[in-house]
Amino acid sequence: MRRTVAILGIDVGRHPGDPELAALIGELSMKSPEFADWWPEHEVLRRSHGTKRYHHPVIGDLTVSYEALAVPDDQDQTLFVYSTEPGSPSAAALELLASWTADPAVR
Repeated sequence: MRRTVAILGIDVGRHPGDPELAALIGELSMKSPEFADWWPEHEVLRRSHGTKRYHHPVIGDLTVSYEALAVPDDQDQTLFVYSTEPGSPSAAALELLASWTADPAVR
């Protein structure tokens, strides 16, 4: 969660007068003691790459890597590219999920 607070700092820096962001910061500060402790530290973090873990109710746990690509003409847009390690259980699980929605003619 601390990383998420630091990521929020990027948006506040881009939009310092945004009343909706100010309201969100106020609400989080009142409802989350952790947020109230971390926000005054003014940590800022840009997501560039990392790993996420998900739990799917049917196929179980998935681990995916991501790369975040900034859109040059729009600072508020980020393209995230997700991938799995070839041959990994997560890659096999995603292939299984994809097969459930594939056009029968393509299968």
